[in-house]
Amino acid sequence: MRAAVLEAAGQPPTVREFDAPTRDVVQVSLAGCNPVDLALASGEMGDPDVPAVVGKEGVGYTVDGTRVYFNSPMSPFGSWAELAQFNPDRTFEVPDTVGDDMAVALGIAGLAAWLPLTRHADVSAGQSVLVLGATGVVGNIAVQAAKILGAGRVVGAGRSKQGLARARELGADAVVALGGDDDAAALRAEVKDGYDVVVDMVYGQPFLAALEATAVGATLVTVGQGAGGAPRVPFAKLMGRTHIGHNNNLLPARAMRQGYQELVTLAEEKRFTVDTTRYRLDDADKAWQAQADGPHLKIGITPR
Repeated sequence: MRAAVLEAAGQPPTVREFDAPTRDVVQVSLAGCNPVDLALASGEMGDPDVPAVVGKEGVGYTVDGTRVYFNSPMSPFGSWAELAQFNPDRTFEVPDTVGDDMAVALGIAGLAAWLPLTRHADVSAGQSVLVLGATGVVGNIAVQAAKILGAGRVVGAGRSKQGLARARELGADAVVALGGDDDAAALRAEVKDGYDVVVDMVYGQPFLAALEATAVGATLVTVGQGAGGAPRVPFAKLMGRTHIGHNNNLLPARAMRQGYQELVTLAEEKRFTVDTTRYRLDDADKAWQAQADGPHLKIGITPR
């Protein structure tokens, strides 16, 4: 089968022939591209198994014709291929009413926005929500999810003017451009009593600014560290707040399954908008570079 294969850590994948899986096989319709794919391939999360097909998620059909979204396929058979080997615990049925692009977008990215807001925090009673890193795919979905769940005021923060404008179009009540003289003051200006919930995709110095702008009792959930890791967090600033580091795959499989079904149901009701683009498998190197450049839309890979 044709596949995008990682041959060595730190290199982009090479499209070539690769042995096909022989059990738990899914015929891939569309694979997803995510920052975690590049992180795993770089070696920063440990030495990668090589050679192996890249890709942590996709949509396709099992041998009995069931249409599924699959997450964390079994190594070495990742999703950037004509066929993959799915993990039964991380594979969920998808109705025909939800297109491939949306079905993939609601996977790793969608769950990274939805699960923090529904499993780690409560925004059902009009709480104020700050989406830190609202200009990316996860942030775009988090803005919409917070509004759906009943947040009183949703503020999106980030550096891209274009991305912030899109977050506003998707429902943010206000946006804040980070990188000014006093990010904490700029964030506080939008919610003077302090934020109740922060969904954080960037960490680093922006996290410290967000922490300064929270209310006592706030919950801060860090999903990624696009702005860098390991900021020195003063204990006094954390007092009265809860900080959670989120990873989709550290939750039980049933939580991921239920969360994905909740997202799909909302997608059937046309409650979510996600900007997407596609690359052919033969252009895997271009998709890889596009992800490295920090796109503000979800990248999909078509195997044919």
